[in-house]
Amino acid sequence: MEYLHTVYAVLQRWYISFAELTPRLIVGILVFLFFLMTSTYLSRWSVKLFHKFFPKTKSDSVVTLIAVFKFLIILMGTFIALEIMGFSGFFMKFLGSLGVAGVIAGVALKDLVSSMFSGMLVSVDKAFKIGDYVTIGGNSGTVQDIGLLTTKLITDDGKKVYIPNQVIFNSPFFNITASPQRRIIFNLEIPVGEDIDKAKNVILETIKTLEHVDKADTTDVLLTDVKQGVFTLQVKFWLEIGSDFGKLKSIAIIKINETLMKEGINLVTPTSINITNTEQNHLENKE
Repeated sequence: MEYLHTVYAVLQRWYISFAELTPRLIVGILVFLFFLMTSTYLSRWSVKLFHKFFPKTKSDSVVTLIAVFKFLIILMGTFIALEIMGFSGFFMKFLGSLGVAGVIAGVALKDLVSSMFSGMLVSVDKAFKIGDYVTIGGNSGTVQDIGLLTTKLITDDGKKVYIPNQVIFNSPFFNITASPQRRIIFNLEIPVGEDIDKAKNVILETIKTLEHVDKADTTDVLLTDVKQGVFTLQVKFWLEIGSDFGKLKSIAIIKINETLMKEGINLVTPTSINITNTEQNHLENKE
């Protein structure tokens, strides 16, 4: 019987506590519902007020601000409701425990979280989209998919490359599709003693005869360096939008080489140098 009296006393105490708490629970729930239902209107009003002080805000930014203000209003309503119900202390302790757990998880999963956050930034920033031809971290190819952790490229030779999204924000990358007008630049080396003016004219005329060259009159052939008996000429010209960059560059180099040879101008030919152990040769000669 003593056990029954103990259980009855506990239940009675809970009932009294719940009865005392019920009005606060009802008021807290009503306050939360009020903030939840009016958050949309309050956020729009807040953004209009913000827009008066900053009239140059873009439309995309306004949409984001409405979502941010709506979240803050609901969060404020949640804290007020919890304070009314008397649960704010428990909630703050719970948030504190989540913060400690979050720090531990963040350290352990740093790279994973970084890639996920970078993936969200890639989607928001829209620096490139599926189908664009890009160069990321030394890998060039067409974007096949932009995932939460990796971005997938199909390279020119058909290989699929998985690039962690954090790499995209840790190093420069190039969106070739975003700049369809491309310029071909390469260097040619000519021995000192050759007629450089004649070589430049030959190169310019050769470029003008090539197909898929755009704005041929803007072609540049510049003397950029003279070192160890070698002239370095830099050739620059534009190609038509949509043309094959690598193919046209290859054709241009071959045609320029052929034309220079016909005109009696030779490009520098690499020479191989054999390095031997001079000390060993000296000993052998003594023997």
